[in-house]
Amino acid sequence: MQVKNLLATTSGIVAVGAVIGVLASTLQHLGNPANMGICVACFERDIAGSLGLHRAAIVQYLRPEIIGLCLGAFLAAITFGEFKPRGGSAPAQRFVLGFIAMIGALVFLGCPWRALFRLGGGDWNALVGLAGLATGIYIGTLFFRAGFNLGGSKAQTKATGYVLPVIMLGLLALRLYFPQVQGQPNSGVLFYSTSGPGAAHAPLAVSLGVALVIGFLAQRSRFCSMGAFRDLFLFKQIHLMLGVLALVAGVFAANMYFGQFHAGFEGQPIAHNQHLWNFSGMVMAGLAFALAGGCPGRQIFLGGEGDADATMFVLGMIVGAAVSHNFGLASSGAGAGPNGPVAVAIGMFILLVIGFVNKNKA
Repeated sequence: MQVKNLLATTSGIVAVGAVIGVLASTLQHLGNPANMGICVACFERDIAGSLGLHRAAIVQYLRPEIIGLCLGAFLAAITFGEFKPRGGSAPAQRFVLGFIAMIGALVFLGCPWRALFRLGGGDWNALVGLAGLATGIYIGTLFFRAGFNLGGSKAQTKATGYVLPVIMLGLLALRLYFPQVQGQPNSGVLFYSTSGPGAAHAPLAVSLGVALVIGFLAQRSRFCSMGAFRDLFLFKQIHLMLGVLALVAGVFAANMYFGQFHAGFEGQPIAHNQHLWNFSGMVMAGLAFALAGGCPGRQIFLGGEGDADATMFVLGMIVGAAVSHNFGLASSGAGAGPNGPVAVAIGMFILLVIGFVNKNKA
């Protein structure tokens, strides 16, 4: 209980943010993609590729970080009596929100976490993305003020609560049983990148261990990048925002130590400088995160706590990643994908419909 209280304080959230930043940058130093550390959206995209849901050969790797984040949160929830299976709050709409959020993130090339890691690495394009994220979340707060509500969740069976942790355990078993064969793109079941971002990764045990720690700490502290902006806009509270700022400070400090800080707009790794689509993609993603009630990391932590609705959001993101790469929606270092701008327009329309039709819902 003392640990719980400590991490829930202002100093606790600041410490957690700084630890996440330092650990993520350390994973980059040990082999993870540059200016990425832990990107929930990108890593879920890589998992989709490793399972063959898309065939973009350079982004296929069953990332242990996503597994660790979920299982770390699960262990924390079990330890402190907060594993509470629940669900039934518009699960289909939450799946769609996750689907659309992923498209927006891949137009920008990163989730909110990666936007912060990119900023801490000197990628000034992240400022444009963060401005878009804040704008999307602000639009979400306007819906909240108008009574937006996806409905309350209800208690569910333990089996329902175990769904996401069990899925993650299954993915870990696949990763261990079908390891990559040096230089081979296929293990017989899983796909592995032999070049590009998917081929850049820290050692399996290190990635899993770091993610378990982050998942445990984030669950206890309620760390959420979307919530930081939401609380600032709605309640003028800076508690979560201090954690976000501490994360950027931790990333910056670690990057300076490792020689990973490179400032500028041009030539940044796994990024583009088409500002319109950096901004627009994150507006869409930010609005989707706001309507769903949490950033991608927070959704994984909630799924680890037994929240079946958050699990639907996570699954929606994974499917959205597959569709993004199969249909030319995702961006690359050269800029927005051929169908990305159209997807942003359609996605924003769908999000606005979801926002309006769920206003004043009991």
